[in-house]
Amino acid sequence: MNRLFRVLLSAIFISFILGAGAAAPAWASEPTAALSFIILKDDSGKPVRNAAVVLHPVNTKGKQGRGGFELKTDNDGKTHFEGVPYGKLRVQVLAPGFQTFGEDYDINQPNMQITVKMKRPQEQYSVYTDHPAEKPPEQKPQ
Repeated sequence: MNRLFRVLLSAIFISFILGAGAAAPAWASEPTAALSFIILKDDSGKPVRNAAVVLHPVNTKGKQGRGGFELKTDNDGKTHFEGVPYGKLRVQVLAPGFQTFGEDYDINQPNMQITVKMKRPQEQYSVYTDHPAEKPPEQKPQ
C-alpha cells in the first residue's frame, strides 16, 4: 500500500508539472514590453531623483484598473520595468516640489522610452486678489 501511495503521488506531481508546463507557453506568447523612464526638470533639464513612477493598467473603456506598480528613479532620473503587457497604460509621476504628471500611453513596441518633464507648481488663481489686467475699463458718467 505504501508503494501504491508513492506511485499515485508521483503520478499526480508529474501531471501537475506537465499541466503547468503546457500552460506556460500560452502565457509566454502574450507580447510584453520593456519600458524605460527618464524624469527631468522642465526648466533646467536636470534629472529628478527619487521620483515615484506609478503604472496602472487601463481597460478598453479608459477606466483605470485595480492594482498598479510603483517605481523610483535613480540619481540620473531613470527607472526601468520589463514585462509590461501591450495595451493602454496610465503613467503618473510624483515628486516633491513638482506638479503631478499623468498621461495614458499605448504600449505597442517591445522597447519604449518615455521622457517626462516635470514642471514646478504654478501660482494659484484667487478671486480675492486684485487682478488689474483683468478689470473692465471704468465707464464715465454722461
